[in-house]
Amino acid sequence: MKKIAVVGSLNMDIVIETPHMPKGGETISGRNVTLIPGGKGANQAYAVGKLGGDITMIGAVGRDSSGDALLENLKSVNVNVSGIQRMEEGVTGQAYITVDDHGENSIILIAGTNGLVTKELIDDHMDILRECDIVIMQLEIPLDVVEYVKEFVVEEGKTVIVDPAPAISNIPDHFWKGIDYIKPNETELVILTGLKMETREELVQGARMMIGKGVKNVIVTLGGDGCLFVTNETEEFFPSHKVKAVDTTAAGDSFTAAFALALSQGKEYKEAIELGQKVSSIVVTRKGAQTSIPTMGEVNQ
Repeated sequence: MKKIAVVGSLNMDIVIETPHMPKGGETISGRNVTLIPGGKGANQAYAVGKLGGDITMIGAVGRDSSGDALLENLKSVNVNVSGIQRMEEGVTGQAYITVDDHGENSIILIAGTNGLVTKELIDDHMDILRECDIVIMQLEIPLDVVEYVKEFVVEEGKTVIVDPAPAISNIPDHFWKGIDYIKPNETELVILTGLKMETREELVQGARMMIGKGVKNVIVTLGGDGCLFVTNETEEFFPSHKVKAVDTTAAGDSFTAAFALALSQGKEYKEAIELGQKVSSIVVTRKGAQTSIPTMGEVNQ
């Protein structure tokens, strides 16, 4: 099995359950508030670990109770946390997540120590990047740091997966050059390209625009409808596993993690996508981020 490294964010999620999303100026009553370990990077690392992969994470947390909880949770599923630095200044990242009765969510991020991940911190952990085979990143740490890591690992011949969330418009084209896989959802692809997309053909056009910028393969996740796999030559649709969603938090992160895990086991993209879909279809039937992620035994039932 190949080694996977995640470079990215760790947050403590403050999850608020509510009947519906509040409109502007509206005050509503929530039903419950729960603290759950999260952050896109930590979710991905946790999922790879819980599914049985060889995983190490690089990132930063504060010297606070949230940082303690996040590290302990990762270690509980055999994630190597030697690349996660405890920062003397700043608080651990936070995410305020509102989940409604339909399982949809909205998220407000407070970067905290995720914003303190620097090129110097990466330099301190270059051995992790040299020893791994697959690198997963997201955009919840500074963009220049993501690009710094990308340049190094592309030069080293690693497989590079970027989950472009939260999506940022007008990212320079050179940022994308050499990335093996990106996994935007529909909304993120619209932000990345600036194109209006209402049909599958328009989504393929948007994906090909990203390929024109230097990405090799694009996976566009379509929520409960499935996903599109697009290269310069081909496009392929993968229908979803139909389930009743109660919370979509970490669905995309678990897809990315399972996809990377399958690649680390030598599987081709079709099997990797199918595993990603199977894992994420379980995640959306459970509440929370890392608390919703299954074991491989549960996936294979």
